[in-house]
Amino acid sequence: MDFDRFVKDITDNNWNVFGVEVYQNGELKHSYGDTTGLHEIYSATKTVLSVAVGIVYDEGLIDLERPILDYLPEDKCRALPQKQYDCFKKISVRRLLTMAVKGFPFRPDGAPNWLDFSLACEIEDPDRIEFDYSNISPFLIGVALTEILGSDLGEFIEKRIFAPMDITSFKYGRAPEGYFYGASHMLLSVHDMSKFGLLLYNKGVYNGKRIVSEEYVSLATSTQQMNKEGGYGFYTWRYRGGFSIVGKWKQKCYVLPQKGLVITYLAHIEDDSHDLLESMEKNILGIGQKEKNAFKRIEEMEVLFDKISAGEGTPEDKTKLEAYYTSEDWKYDFGLDEAGLLPANLKRGVLSEDGIYNLLENS
Repeated sequence: MDFDRFVKDITDNNWNVFGVEVYQNGELKHSYGDTTGLHEIYSATKTVLSVAVGIVYDEGLIDLERPILDYLPEDKCRALPQKQYDCFKKISVRRLLTMAVKGFPFRPDGAPNWLDFSLACEIEDPDRIEFDYSNISPFLIGVALTEILGSDLGEFIEKRIFAPMDITSFKYGRAPEGYFYGASHMLLSVHDMSKFGLLLYNKGVYNGKRIVSEEYVSLATSTQQMNKEGGYGFYTWRYRGGFSIVGKWKQKCYVLPQKGLVITYLAHIEDDSHDLLESMEKNILGIGQKEKNAFKRIEEMEVLFDKISAGEGTPEDKTKLEAYYTSEDWKYDFGLDEAGLLPANLKRGVLSEDGIYNLLENS
């Protein structure tokens, strides 16, 4: 790990990074910049909401498989046209937690009442389960929690999450009608965002205090809905062998349990570049050209693996795959997988000893 080099990249390139923290096995090892001031975390707010869902789930107050309508205000549900009522009856809490409703707009821009707007959204095929990112899903989850609790969700989060995690400085937003907005508009410090990474890294425990169950954390941080990025949990994203908390403009907390790492940075960089991420991966995770070559090699071997599995492989394909399986390259690639360093969306059937052995024996 070369943290100083990472900082040098930030300063040399004038990247608008406010602060960085790196934890190793739960201990703060490196920090840079402003780690205590408040900054927008945008969609990382959703992970805070997920923890609140977990607490309510642990208390048996919400069933993830029940329709979201079961938890929304009764008067709003009764007022729905039959078509909308039937549509939303098919949308479970779990599907909203995993962004698995196709057809919501990204957010309720300009609407005077966000709940009315959300319930009026036309979903062409409510049975279609597909990843489709929208801020309406967490907004509805936040409304549901408010109704379940019978009190303000923001105050609940302050009391049940922020207070036991020693988070004393924060800001959060609300919908026009007053509901806690669980999709965005929260401000936290780098240090306090790291606490959420540490909470999830420690399976629901922060500084010796149980905040949310290990069962829920396991669900929330594992793949519940596949997407092109490699998987989505309950408002967390899969990242290599771990997961990440993600905001819109490079607000990130990466959690890599196999490496014992929690890496947090808050920035404001309004573009789609990957320069900051690539510098972090190179200088903190040690992912350089050799590792990138390995990722490409695994991808190429996966193509052969799939061809042979489908009965379409040539003798040359089998010879090449067999040579790979008995090579030092395979051992190196297997080691990267064991260390949790492979990209989350990289298929890795060729790294299963039983899988590749059985394929070669039976083809």
